[in-house]
Amino acid sequence: MDVTGTLKVKGETIKVSEKFTKREFVITDNSGQYPQHISFQLAQDKCALLDPFQLGSEIKVHFNLRGREWTSPSGEVKHFNSLDAWRLEGATSGSANNNQGAGSNQGAARPSAPESVSESFTSPSPADDLPF
Repeated sequence: MDVTGTLKVKGETIKVSEKFTKREFVITDNSGQYPQHISFQLAQDKCALLDPFQLGSEIKVHFNLRGREWTSPSGEVKHFNSLDAWRLEGATSGSANNNQGAGSNQGAARPSAPESVSESFTSPSPADDLPF
């Protein structure tokens, strides 16, 4: 799944336990009638993917929807959802990728060619747009 929006909140990386770190962020999606403020989390080695982006940046977030069940000590069952981001891309007019994205972060986003060079090449077909 993916969604594009404006980076509204950029949290710090938090060490939850000895083996788990996470980082939360919020984007505002203005594609519908009302703005939606959507909270995501990055985990482990993905926490650094948010570093190149500034508040107000337009970004495309690729994420997985996760759900889990938890039973409290008193026996009450609760359900939780999370949106786990795994790839971030800069969203610019005319291009879904740009160098402002996480191009140096372990293949997080494919950097685009400079404008003068990209005009001389034809863009790949959707079938050729592989992430590797």
